[in-house]
Amino acid sequence: MHLSVLVVALLLLTATPIIWMAFSQGRQAAILAGEKHMREMSLRLIEGYRNALEGGHEAVALASTVPQLAVAPPGDLQPKVQFFLEVLRSVSNATSVYAGYPDGSYLLNTGRDYVRQSLAAPAGTAFAVRLLAQGKDGGIVSTLRFLDGQARQIGERPFERTNFDPRQSPWYQTALRTGGPVSVGPYVTGTLKVPTLALAAPLKGQEGIVVGTNIHLQTISRLLDARQISPRARSYVVGSDGELVAHSDPALMSTILGAWSGGGGAGMRSLDPSLDVVAGLRKDPAYQTGGLAEADFAGERYLVQMAPVSVSGLFKGSSVAIVVPLQDLVAQANRLLVRNLMIAAGVLVAGVVGSLMLSRVISRKLYHLADEARRIGDLNFAGTDAPHSWITEINTLGGALSASRRAIVQFALYVPREVVRRIIDPEGGAAVRGRRQEVTALFTDVRDFTTISEQHSPEEVVDILSAYFEMLNTVAEEYHGTVIQYLGDSIFVIWNAPVADPQHIENGCHCALAMKAAVDRLNETNRRSGRPELFTRFGVHTGPAVVGSFGAIARQQYTAMGDTINVASRLEGLNKEFNTSILVSGAVHSAVADLFDFRAMGMVHVKGRSGGIDLWELVGSNAR
Repeated sequence: MHLSVLVVALLLLTATPIIWMAFSQGRQAAILAGEKHMREMSLRLIEGYRNALEGGHEAVALASTVPQLAVAPPGDLQPKVQFFLEVLRSVSNATSVYAGYPDGSYLLNTGRDYVRQSLAAPAGTAFAVRLLAQGKDGGIVSTLRFLDGQARQIGERPFERTNFDPRQSPWYQTALRTGGPVSVGPYVTGTLKVPTLALAAPLKGQEGIVVGTNIHLQTISRLLDARQISPRARSYVVGSDGELVAHSDPALMSTILGAWSGGGGAGMRSLDPSLDVVAGLRKDPAYQTGGLAEADFAGERYLVQMAPVSVSGLFKGSSVAIVVPLQDLVAQANRLLVRNLMIAAGVLVAGVVGSLMLSRVISRKLYHLADEARRIGDLNFAGTDAPHSWITEINTLGGALSASRRAIVQFALYVPREVVRRIIDPEGGAAVRGRRQEVTALFTDVRDFTTISEQHSPEEVVDILSAYFEMLNTVAEEYHGTVIQYLGDSIFVIWNAPVADPQHIENGCHCALAMKAAVDRLNETNRRSGRPELFTRFGVHTGPAVVGSFGAIARQQYTAMGDTINVASRLEGLNKEFNTSILVSGAVHSAVADLFDFRAMGMVHVKGRSGGIDLWELVGSNAR
């Protein structure tokens, strides 16, 4: 497997789990944050809703104890108006404050912008007061008075809707029937004709007098804004009958207001498909006290936060619900995932490019080292050591290879190259174990070398032999021979081991002739330079021998042993008796008689053998 593939796979295996963990944790964190936000918002909504109702409830409770309200209008009108103005100023969510009397009299004080617009109030109007009172003719007179911010009257006109009777209003009848604080709504007011929630209570100690305050549904809708959680989040108030009271969506809220203004709010459950789910959850005992739930509707998963809401028992059974698409809560996590994927893709591409460049650099160095190792295995020591690399491990490997190269170079100086090649080959160890095989053996010897050594210094003798052995070694390698050993001034060469050579006898004869010719040329040079001449004798024999490594466990030598080797050595010595240069055995002659010129020397006895040997002198080659 290529190095770049491993690096890329490692990048993928590392990046993928990290991205997935980041996405999963980010998604879970987004959901938890959304749930926390929903709980906090539901608490704020409930608190705002309760505050709106609490303010009205407290104002009504206070008004029910004010003695000035015991007199029907227009009696004590100015104190009544001042008191109502103070209530409006202190209860920010109240639309109006009013009082109804058993004779049909009615006092309404209101001060909101949309009320002033509805009543076509003159400029500078801060409050409007509607007054229903008994006329001189016994009928009910309805008037509107407009006050500025200092409660000074700036205008008055008759109010055309004189058919309004507060005694028929739901807040009046319910308060008298229960005899205590009541909540009513939504219902449509008689003066403004807008849907409101009413809080009312009978005046203490006075029969038939009811005071109350209205809270416009539009005010409740403004408290329900859930867009800070999600653009698609919505919240609403559900009454005890399961119908919508208020909704955070302005369009739906307009529909709700229009429905109530038109005569009632029944059938508005279809406006929001989540209402059916919320209705089901409200019936579930696990959610009757509120809580967070997951639900599916409109083909999508939603989180639903519910909380019951009431004030001192008023509006009992109503609930606030916040509905948020789950996808919106994890949208940020999804965006982070996309961003992380893009970043990871960029990092991965950069990693791939970097890994390819890095692997190319490393591979080039490794291939160079591999080539160097192959050259060392082939005993090709040309070239230099491995180049320096900025990667420590490659430098270490290159240094080890260079050390091996130097060691094998030195090793090859003392052991035949082919033997070294077989030894360092992982599968070639068996090649150096001793085994019987056919070989051709050649021995050389320099005539009277002892005398030459006596006549020259040791240094000169070493120089002479070095040049001589270098020449003979080169010739032996040229004819595929393996120099097994240097014996003083002699050398021992074999063929067909350790490398098989089908023409080992022929190559042995050619090598002997080539060595003799090389020695003759060397002698001509030595005569001109004043160096001694080296007359060399050769013995060649072929036959079976045991070839391999022999010796002690701690030190061995590659060589060939057997009668064939002994005979070759004896043939070299017989040259002295026959005054010849190259003597070969009959076995050699029989094998290559048609390739070389021989001169018969007859049968001779060799020391150490009982039988004779057919002896021949190798004269030359007859190859054309």
